[in-house]
Amino acid sequence: MEFTAFHPAHKANPYLNYQQVRETRPLCPFMLGDVPVTVLTRYADLETVLQSDDWVHGYDADISPFREGNASAPRSFLRMDPPDHTRLRGLVNKAFTPRIVNAMAPRIQAHAERLVAEARTTGTLEVINGYAALLASASLGKLLGVPDDVGASLRGWALAIARGTDPDNLLTEDELVARRTATLDFQRYFQELIAQRRAQPTDDLVSMLAAARDRDDALSETELLGVSSLMVVAGMETSINYIGSSVLTLLRHPDQLALLRARPELLHSAVEEVLRYDPPTQFTMRTACRQTELAGRTFERGDGVLLVSAAAGRDPEAYPDPDRFDITRYHGPRPARRHLGFSVGIHFCLGAPLARIEAAAAIGALVHGTSTLELAVDDADLVYLPSLIHRALATLPIRVG
Repeated sequence: MEFTAFHPAHKANPYLNYQQVRETRPLCPFMLGDVPVTVLTRYADLETVLQSDDWVHGYDADISPFREGNASAPRSFLRMDPPDHTRLRGLVNKAFTPRIVNAMAPRIQAHAERLVAEARTTGTLEVINGYAALLASASLGKLLGVPDDVGASLRGWALAIARGTDPDNLLTEDELVARRTATLDFQRYFQELIAQRRAQPTDDLVSMLAAARDRDDALSETELLGVSSLMVVAGMETSINYIGSSVLTLLRHPDQLALLRARPELLHSAVEEVLRYDPPTQFTMRTACRQTELAGRTFERGDGVLLVSAAAGRDPEAYPDPDRFDITRYHGPRPARRHLGFSVGIHFCLGAPLARIEAAAAIGALVHGTSTLELAVDDADLVYLPSLIHRALATLPIRVG
């Protein structure tokens, strides 16, 4: 069995091929453009790699077979290895605290309820651009101290940069140009914002990041730009896609939608189940930094692997009846095994708490603020954006009762 899930023909449903490869060739050779890699699809293999220091991103050591791309952008700690990753994440943690994130929850919830109330008056809602993007850009803008009128620019930059996170050899020339233009526009804006916050700090995250220190260590301007870019791309596009996937999955499973209406206490379990069942990020990449064994095979230093977390989420060795969407799976005293939607190990998603708050607010407001929800187009007519890493609907029009 060949790994063909990235072919456009499988965009609407890559999970069948994930299953076939997981069952027949769990260590599957694949050409990612012109880069030979091994695709991993089993939960146990992914969990091992993500928590092992035998596997790294490898860009700093110049051993990664993956081309990092977007040379015009400062690299965030998302693709760094220790000790640089440890240092930068530690500094960011001093500013991006649980207190700051939790304080945003009431505002996000109120915004979601206002948008749903407006949708009830018209009877329609476009979930991606008319709901999820408005929620994510407003909350991220508030977090970073970006004025509301810059929100549209943030989304445009994030879309182009997010598309550019796929390997360069899989992007068109137009997409490469759009990524570079968005990156430069983003940097110009945030350089000015960082300078303003250094001169006149406020209570936003950019000010706190600029002030974060560990003894004599602090973030440089280049590092601040890298962190800000990560916040915008990961914090905005991933949340938008997460909300879109949550709504569509519930609409495709009316029994689970009805159950969530009847039992509001299942909301947070439903949000977690989406990350297992149809996550917004499909895979990540790692490189062997030394000769190592995995699942009976020897990998040499510099060998690259694709960790398909979306496939691992449907692994029957990890989850009973894995292709069933079950919003009770993460509820109660014995929840299911942790999903890999936010990764594990040292690269566990820094923005996971905020993403969960946004998704819970968006889904809760829609489900409990309406009497009916249904797709406004045929399911077969839904279109996904071309990104491989990100599973992103272009639009999701629904009817709201």
